[in-house]
Amino acid sequence: MRKRIREILPGGGGSSMLVVLAVLLTFWGLSGFYRVQADEQGVVLRFGKFLTQTSPGLNYHLPWPIESAITPKVTTVNRVDIGMRGGLEERRGSNAVTRDVPEESLMLTADANIVDLDLIVQWTIKSAEDYLFKIKEQENTIKKVAESAIREVVGQTEMFPIITTARQQVANRAQEIMQKNLDEYESGINISSVLIQEAEVHPDVQSAFQDVQSAKQDAEDVQNRAEAYYEDIIPRARGKAIQYKKEAEGYKASVIARATGDAERFNSVYTAYLKGEDVTKRRMYIETMESVLTNAQKIIMDSDAGSGVVPYLPLGEMKPASGTATRQKDETQ
Repeated sequence: MRKRIREILPGGGGSSMLVVLAVLLTFWGLSGFYRVQADEQGVVLRFGKFLTQTSPGLNYHLPWPIESAITPKVTTVNRVDIGMRGGLEERRGSNAVTRDVPEESLMLTADANIVDLDLIVQWTIKSAEDYLFKIKEQENTIKKVAESAIREVVGQTEMFPIITTARQQVANRAQEIMQKNLDEYESGINISSVLIQEAEVHPDVQSAFQDVQSAKQDAEDVQNRAEAYYEDIIPRARGKAIQYKKEAEGYKASVIARATGDAERFNSVYTAYLKGEDVTKRRMYIETMESVLTNAQKIIMDSDAGSGVVPYLPLGEMKPASGTATRQKDETQ
């Protein structure tokens, strides 16, 4: 090697070796410079063990093999698909094709139904040290945690809200559970969003589910009509009850007042009777006969008309009273 160096570098082998070593040492020392981009975070390792983190810009570490640097991207939004294969960007394209993964997408709901649900989990790195050294197979760990969380939430929720109005609530609850579990693992991962792409009934039970929902809708309609009838008939019945009660109270008051008046009138008559019994008896007799004979046809016979002669009474020409004629006609009929 020394001989080859003498042939290449004239002027002596010893000094040439020193120059070469100096150049190599210079390049070796300069190899410790590294740049951290704005979307990255520098992690310095000394003999493979974490030493420190560095900020974006030009940085330096001791050359390999003493120290080394890793620069993971910490602001890039990464994504994990559950229940499907194919990204959000592919869906937007003209030739977008999404492949369903039934073993991931089929989930059991709280009301023992099966829902076909596709999920997108977006995540970033919030701690490069924890992300690199606290967990293994980071993306696979996120995927398993996301599957467990979404199945837990779906298993506590009925199917109809999941496929209609409660998608966002389900996604938010799943995101909370994912973040809690990953923080317990000290994973250094931040779940930025959870998006439910599809949530629908399994095709094998689609028709049966529609029949069930139609029956539920019919039951709700009948119940609503019954409640409306209840709300209409009850107030009317209560109003009639109050009306009948008021009429009964009025009748009660009138009967009591009438009975009280009759009793007072009887007492006054009785008091007058005690003061003059003959006069009272005579007056009562006259009033009674007056009321009886008011509409009767009367024949008055004078005892002084003669004696021994039977008076002639034209009974056939006498006009009966109106009440008597009516009664006789009714009896004849």
